[in-house]
Amino acid sequence: MPNIKVQPSGNVYEYEVGKTLLEVLLEEGIFVDNPCNGKGLCGKCKVRILAGELSEPEDTERKLLKQEEMENGVRLSCLVKPETDLEIELMQKERKHQVLTGGYIPSFAFDQDIQKIVVEIQKPTLEDQTSFEDQILRQIPKASLELGCLQMREFVPGQVTVVLHGNQVIQIEEGNTTEKMYGVAVDIGTTTVVCTLIDMLTGKELAHASMINAQKHFGLDVLTRITYELEHPEDGLEKLQKALVNSINEMIEYICCQAEVSKEWIYEIAVGANCTMMHMLLGVPATSLGRSPYAPVFVRGKDIKAKEIGLCAAEGARLYCLPSVSAYIGADIVAGAYVCQLQKESGNVLFIDIGTNGEIVLSSHGRLLCCSCAAGPALEGMNISSGMRAAEGAIEDVTITESGIEWKVIGNEKPIGICGSGILAVVKELLRVGLVRKEGAFIKLNKLEESDYRFHMLQENGKKREFILSEEQKLLITQGDIRQVQLAKGAILSGFLALLKKAGIQMEDLDKVMIAGQFGAHLPADSLVGTGIIPKEVQEKLVYVGNSSKTGAYMALMSAKVKREMEELAGQMDYMELGATENYERLFSECLIFPNVK
Repeated sequence: MPNIKVQPSGNVYEYEVGKTLLEVLLEEGIFVDNPCNGKGLCGKCKVRILAGELSEPEDTERKLLKQEEMENGVRLSCLVKPETDLEIELMQKERKHQVLTGGYIPSFAFDQDIQKIVVEIQKPTLEDQTSFEDQILRQIPKASLELGCLQMREFVPGQVTVVLHGNQVIQIEEGNTTEKMYGVAVDIGTTTVVCTLIDMLTGKELAHASMINAQKHFGLDVLTRITYELEHPEDGLEKLQKALVNSINEMIEYICCQAEVSKEWIYEIAVGANCTMMHMLLGVPATSLGRSPYAPVFVRGKDIKAKEIGLCAAEGARLYCLPSVSAYIGADIVAGAYVCQLQKESGNVLFIDIGTNGEIVLSSHGRLLCCSCAAGPALEGMNISSGMRAAEGAIEDVTITESGIEWKVIGNEKPIGICGSGILAVVKELLRVGLVRKEGAFIKLNKLEESDYRFHMLQENGKKREFILSEEQKLLITQGDIRQVQLAKGAILSGFLALLKKAGIQMEDLDKVMIAGQFGAHLPADSLVGTGIIPKEVQEKLVYVGNSSKTGAYMALMSAKVKREMEELAGQMDYMELGATENYERLFSECLIFPNVK
């Protein structure tokens, strides 16, 4: 078989002819950004060919690559099928990302499912041959003990610690181990995964870990990953599950090392996630979520053995997955609604989790209405010509002045791209200085005098106009980029207004707008309002609540009562399908128009 030598590592890999270069690299665990899942749409999976022969680029590849790139040996790995020995250079590297781990936590009483009770095992005699099992059950009368807890267990007198999950014995340990009881709260987002180690005796958060969702190799949004599962029926779901499980195990290993805690003392893992991620974590087919009528296989909370899906913790550790409402209102949103206590609000409160999908919950005097809108990955820096995730080197804020263009870059490095908060900031500024009209189109260059400070900020590429964000780094904002932001803005705002209409309330009736999620936390109010994602009328009513999904997982970990109340709450949330709403298409079209920004 032919070989591929990959630089800068110098590693050599054999490969089977017939696969795309992208497929070969991903199978070897090599990072290559591919937001479109290898469909030849995004132009991100670039590699440089250093040696070897490939077929000439076809039209699709030529459209996505610049002439200068092709002259320097750059190709799109998803569109080439190598047949001979190759030497390639990777043009991307994984960078340190900004991931939100904290957020608002309401006060609540600890009432853990996990308990530890010390039991004294007496040495048997000819007069008293009471079994090991019965000695435990006599001291803990309500306990239920499965065979697994007795296997590999010798009858040794002395103290043992019985670990209970409710009334179920999940583990028996030698000696008194009551001072060691830990859990893990997990938030699985489409883009990022966060793990936190919790001392379950005190509720203290001991260590955090976060990473980009390892399913990125299979696509950047849930629909692309569902498509991958559909197109690979033999092993697609297994690979998607393994990607999540392996990354959670890796993070558990890390946080245990940080806190100097053995993972053998972790007895429960609580997970908040969107409905698709929850299906994939548990190895449940998610294909029905990608086609009408979008019916999930399950929405109820799940309480299973952690080892059933390969999570590494104590032998008897439990895994609790928070409940969902529907295919597109997942456990992460139920968690957020619970953390913000929306069911107890006496006024009108809007909760928005902004990400690849925009999930919105309206609490109107205790009645809960919710919807989901497909914002797309643009707000997380994807599907943008110079876009990237919020990592070192990403432009996160932009200001346009008469003196030029000012940026703020994550890590104070040279800019290499622009992330979600940056693309919103630049669109807001383009609207403010009049380079983009409210319909979303760049103004024509002939409308500007050469003496106008804005004149040299635009360039024409054929018939297309582009904003020069950085001439040195060749970072551009295209008309297509503006359109991506416009579609995201239209989706979120239309969902916002549709819920208000359904509830029969006006904008001025809103008491509070709560912004949750990884992306929302990094968005200043002036960008949200300046692009029209959030109406100006509620700018002073914005409240940021952070990673409410992880907080909800933490609360469920620490309280059986919280688990029950979350499950009740999920049943109270009334889901509204926007596509089936009367005149929604007209509303969406109206919401595409950008506001006048001063």
